[in-house]
Amino acid sequence: MAQVCPQAPQVLSICPYTNSSSKREPYTIWMKSLVCHTNGCTVYNSNGNIVYRVDNYDKKCSNEVHLMDLQGKVLYTILKKKLQAFERWDGYRTSSSSKESKEKPWFQVKSYSRMLMGSIACQITVECDKYWIMKLAGKSGAVGFRIVDIDGDIVAEAKQKLSSSGVVLGDDVLTLEVVPHMDHSLIMAIVIVYGLICRKM
Repeated sequence: MAQVCPQAPQVLSICPYTNSSSKREPYTIWMKSLVCHTNGCTVYNSNGNIVYRVDNYDKKCSNEVHLMDLQGKVLYTILKKKLQAFERWDGYRTSSSSKESKEKPWFQVKSYSRMLMGSIACQITVECDKYWIMKLAGKSGAVGFRIVDIDGDIVAEAKQKLSSSGVVLGDDVLTLEVVPHMDHSLIMAIVIVYGLICRKM
């Protein structure tokens, strides 16, 4: 299988937020499934190897999706909940020692109206921790967002991927950088939720 390597990490402008970690791990996110190029998502690491995938087959914006590793092991199950004022996604982590539990979600993502929250697209709750997805204002409608913690520190940032010659690729191909101390599979699950919110998969 062909490999897709992310571009070399670049210095990101993160003002007004700060980030204590100087080394971020890069990923390439392709908002396509490898199964007959249907709906889903494929994530490559810096070596061009597939590390995460989602296969929704012929259904777009599904109410239930599964984040898997390359071998097809389910890491997170994500369920959409329809509430009155907003939409919510619950993420359930699958343990290697037991079957997944749908009694209590590992994380929750709430999406808000653009008029109510401005640049804040979503609020994320992981146990007692809070995070937010912030939309980036790019040129010519460029796609981008960052995930920040309660102190405003960036834990992950996604932008449209550039080719080695500097050409901007389609809005379904992103470069994602994640700080080392975060659970990268959790970040990927959150990114998948945001892709569902934006109707990218």
